[in-house]
Amino acid sequence: MRGERRQGCRILIPCLIWGICAGSIGCGHDASLSELSIPRELRMTTLPPYVIEPPDILLINTLRIVPKPPYQIQTLDGLFIQASGTPENQPIRGIYIVDPNGTVNLGLGYPRVQVTGKTIEEAQKDVQAQLSKILKNTQVELSLAQSRGQQQIQGDHLVRMDGTIGLGVYGSVYVTGMTLDQARQAIETHLSQFIQKPEISLDVYSYNSKWYYIIQDRAGYGQTVIRLPITGRDTVLDALSNMYGIGFFNSNRHMWLARPNGKDPNSMQLFPINWPALTQGGSPATNYQLLPGDRLYVQSNPLIKTNNLITQFLMPVERLLGFELLGTSAVSSTAGTIFEIKSGSTGAGLAGSGVGITR
Repeated sequence: MRGERRQGCRILIPCLIWGICAGSIGCGHDASLSELSIPRELRMTTLPPYVIEPPDILLINTLRIVPKPPYQIQTLDGLFIQASGTPENQPIRGIYIVDPNGTVNLGLGYPRVQVTGKTIEEAQKDVQAQLSKILKNTQVELSLAQSRGQQQIQGDHLVRMDGTIGLGVYGSVYVTGMTLDQARQAIETHLSQFIQKPEISLDVYSYNSKWYYIIQDRAGYGQTVIRLPITGRDTVLDALSNMYGIGFFNSNRHMWLARPNGKDPNSMQLFPINWPALTQGGSPATNYQLLPGDRLYVQSNPLIKTNNLITQFLMPVERLLGFELLGTSAVSSTAGTIFEIKSGSTGAGLAGSGVGITR
């Protein structure tokens, strides 16, 4: 039985080695590759207008925040007040801040005037009415110098998972799928509900939604996937330089660029990469420009992969054979021990009875 098992292993192992080698060497990309003219190192193209997606971060600055009339005065607003007929040593002219209690302090000798919640015209009438009690033929001019109640929209804004950005008290705006110009118009249109003719500047602070991928085969031990951001002028050589080149287990003759096919998702677009010509010969022919979503695949060395697969296959076989040898050794050792014990008992019995044993 044991001889038949060993004979089967002798037949199975060579067949397995042949199958692994054939599969490792022949698992490259399809020879019928797409003939599309794609950008390369010396013939790059500019990427299309950037489309905003989560989790990009946008930089927004408001150029003009003027509240829509009729504006109601709030605390901490700055009011420009000018009154005629005042004493020379106590003029009323300048910017006066509305106190937290809602009044404006015009200085010593003048009454405080309640102005919060009132329009500019109403506040002007109330100030003139209070000053007319102590001044003759006075005329008051009042206007809004600065609005502290209006929230300033400045700084970075994260595009949230629902595709919107938050604008504080002004709500949120959906910007996903828009270019920068489209998003700026959408934000200004939304702010026009609260602000008179809003103007903002908009730019991308952090590009977080456009990536390419480097996939390295680990020679029979899985694959590693590394995601790197697109900068607009990335090439195959740039991408692999971020990985400090290819590893000892990688093949320098089995790598290609896989590009998502928007026209036919079931049809692959594969572009072979000649690594020796690219690095040793300086050829730009296969130093392709990377676009968002590209996959740069680096296959493992077939011989190293074959060796690792054989090791993975033989490890459980060796373990089983080890258990078998250990069991056989244990049985043989136990049998020898029992025989010695029995032989010792028989010799002792004969010696006690006075019977001699001759050899």
